[in-house]
Amino acid sequence: MTMKLSRPLLLAAAVGVLLGACQPKSSAPADTSPPVATVNGVPVSRDLYEFYVKSVTGKTSADLPADIRGKLLDNLVHGEVVAQQAVKEGLDKSGDAPYILELSRLNVLNQAVGDRYLKDKAPTDAELRAEYDAYVAASPKNEYHARHILVATEPFAEKIIQRLGRGEKFEDLARVESMDPSKSNGGDLSWIRPDSVPPEFMKALESLKPGEYTRTPVQTTFGWHIVQLVETRPLTAQSFEQRKPRIEQELERKKFKDHIDDLMRTAQVKKMLDQPAAGAAASSAARAPALEPAPAAAPAPAAAPKN
Repeated sequence: MTMKLSRPLLLAAAVGVLLGACQPKSSAPADTSPPVATVNGVPVSRDLYEFYVKSVTGKTSADLPADIRGKLLDNLVHGEVVAQQAVKEGLDKSGDAPYILELSRLNVLNQAVGDRYLKDKAPTDAELRAEYDAYVAASPKNEYHARHILVATEPFAEKIIQRLGRGEKFEDLARVESMDPSKSNGGDLSWIRPDSVPPEFMKALESLKPGEYTRTPVQTTFGWHIVQLVETRPLTAQSFEQRKPRIEQELERKKFKDHIDDLMRTAQVKKMLDQPAAGAAASSAARAPALEPAPAAAPAPAAAPKN
């Protein structure tokens, strides 16, 4: 069966090649592999081609039919032709292109450093278990089935509470008065976790017994709520195996952050973000009007020595 590559994927890959081709040649690795094509005398190397094939298809060129291999080579050739034209027109040094290229370089090198640093630092079972235990300890112990009525003002919320006290049903009032989409379900929010709602809402909900509603309005950034607790049930944390992939990512992220922090401690960094550009202060002074006219006979002040 012939494999088909989607147009967006081919275009995205070609754009990546274009960005790479615009990079200064001095930053490219020494590639001594034989060329698979030349463009105006510039070789397109075998190693670049195979890397491109693998990043697009996940396979080597030997695993692909001839027509797909040819299309992928065409992409590289097209990318090189356009990139050469861009350099010829100076586009690699104008507009946003230099900044995009530099940010691409920083991203690629940051990823490379991270991959190398973490290569032999896979989380140990002890590290994974400790992180999992911390996750379980911090996890909510219960989840809550709740209803609410959301309105715009506190006085209106107080009137609804009075109507509830006179025996009107919570669901009926929610359908008529609430401005939340849950009004169609009588204000029913179904089961919610403590970390999924504003803390003011959660604090009110935890103070209730099943069937009770708040006797004073609860304010959040959404408006004013009347909150009702329907029931609670224990919330079971994910098992170790379920949580393990995420824990591995979190530990690797922490280890690499520690490595970056070490690099930052030894780097000589000077920040000049809020300092005026060179010469800006002098030009501003030259443009600024004098507060008082200088005496006509006064000699001009000596220019300040430049640092």
